Amino acid sequence: MTEYYDKNFNPEKVKNELVAWIRDFFEKNGSDCKAVVAISGGKDSSVTAALCCEALGKDRVYGVLLPNGVQKDIDAAQLLVSHLGIDHSTVNIHAAYQGIVDEMKKAGLNVTDQMTTNLPARLRMATVYAVSQTMNGRVANTCNLSEDWVGYATRYGDGAGDFSPLSRLTVQEVRAIGDVLGLPKQLVYKVPIDGLTPLTDEEKLGFTYDVLDRYIRTGECDDPETKNSIDQKHRANVFKLQLMPAFPYDGPTRAEH
Repeated sequence: MTEYYDKNFNPEKVKNELVAWIRDFFEKNGSDCKAVVAISGGKDSSVTAALCCEALGKDRVYGVLLPNGVQKDIDAAQLLVSHLGIDHSTVNIHAAYQGIVDEMKKAGLNVTDQMTTNLPARLRMATVYAVSQTMNGRVANTCNLSEDWVGYATRYGDGAGDFSPLSRLTVQEVRAIGDVLGLPKQLVYKVPIDGLTPLTDEEKLGFTYDVLDRYIRTGECDDPETKNSIDQKHRANVFKLQLMPAFPYDGPTRAEH
């Protein structure tokens, strides 16, 4: 039996609570709407789509596959939609991506590595919303707590959505939910990559998700340098998890009228 860092974590119980939560969201925010999920074939989109199928029925879940040119691991996304039996479409964002990059260059703008890394995520989310609006849908956010904790979400990209089933669950916990849902192991335990660079998530982070999950749930980290790295990434990216700041002005007081 897996020993979870959160000693009270029961994957079967949490899965059932997630299904009930999704149903409640749709009862309040679109009882006739579909859940629209960007499908990468990784654990997060797989678990999110499977939860929506259990909550709403597969006829009310729609998958969107979003390659940027050639996607080497698109077979994982195809496996998921086949396993779940959900309607889906493939929308290649490469022409839109290349068009924006080319127009920026024409405008004399500096096309940076950070921009080209994050632009596909934002184009994908814009596309998912466009697809969603063709079918009265609600867009699922597929982020998890571990990735959010260290800033591994693109603001207004994969960090966006109308409802977020997994954003309070660690990578370890999401995998456990995937097992309970009976998803194929190659999807639940697929090596995490963001599809934006050639490196895996853990190669870019410099530590494993197991180390990160343990730190999130217990505050324990054996290596001081790793702890410092996690803390620095969290401090630098916590703004992504907050509402956009707004100037606190409520108009003139009554005496000024």
